[in-house]
Amino acid sequence: MPLRLAFMGTPDFAVPALSELLSTGHEIASVYCQPPRPAGRGMDWRKSPIQVFAEAQGLLVRTPRSMRLSEVQAEFAALSLDAAVVVGYGLLLPAAILTAPREGCFNLHPSKLPRWRGAAPIQRTLMAGDSDTAVMIMRMDEGLDTGPVCLAESVAIDADVTAGDLHNELARRGADLMLRALAALERGSLTSQAQSSDGVTYAAKIDKSEARIDWNKPARAVHNHMRGLSPFPGAWFEWPVAGATERVKVLRSSMADGAGEAGVVLDAELTVACGTGAIRLLQVQRAGRKSMSAAEFLRGMSWDASSLKLHAAARSTIT
Repeated sequence: MPLRLAFMGTPDFAVPALSELLSTGHEIASVYCQPPRPAGRGMDWRKSPIQVFAEAQGLLVRTPRSMRLSEVQAEFAALSLDAAVVVGYGLLLPAAILTAPREGCFNLHPSKLPRWRGAAPIQRTLMAGDSDTAVMIMRMDEGLDTGPVCLAESVAIDADVTAGDLHNELARRGADLMLRALAALERGSLTSQAQSSDGVTYAAKIDKSEARIDWNKPARAVHNHMRGLSPFPGAWFEWPVAGATERVKVLRSSMADGAGEAGVVLDAELTVACGTGAIRLLQVQRAGRKSMSAAEFLRGMSWDASSLKLHAAARSTIT
């Protein structure tokens, strides 16, 4: 028998899960997402990906600024839900919300819990150089990603995969896993297991001060930093242009042979020396431009391979 659900999510990572729920015939009583926010150069009010998708499907959408308000909680309880599905919602859920659905609230989390609880698990997984991760369905409690795990699926991580690549893969796999969890819930066979108290780490929100590349670090750490921040916010360096500098983001890179002083461009393939080893930049993006290959970038910039050195050390502050 189809479940009566609320869907609570905001980013594009949540769209595959909502789409899959609709395709299976579950009743979506309401969709909750964060309210529109100013974005872009014009700072126009922009709806979240989930709000855009849900409205296109004719679903009821609610965008409260907090779930702690009594009127919001009463409205939620009045939905008479079997369960709530939560995917990247971004607002804390108090006990009154967590306990309102008959079966509780179930969260899709893209990490190998208890590793990387928190806001940026995909980015932190890659920046740390983890060789594998997971998608997990957990029964939510009032802690930060501390609830017992119902289902999990491990995912191997290739050496050059970016946060954008991994985001898409985990969103797809997570949507399928949520369907399986709800099917088990319908049958009355869904179980859960408490998370281990060992190996807990927290995936803090990415701060813009982390985005500048420090070429003094070992090549593997630089590579992981680049792919962990691609495509957003994008790890960046400064390229000398006519007595000034231009900020350039790195979207794809790979490990390369070579050595030299940190920050020195070693060849016409845009290989850059690091503290130890070297990195080859494969895809970059100049400010206000589309992404381009390293070859396209170098054709558009004047440079001297015998003397070009990028700033090696990260600044203490970013303006």
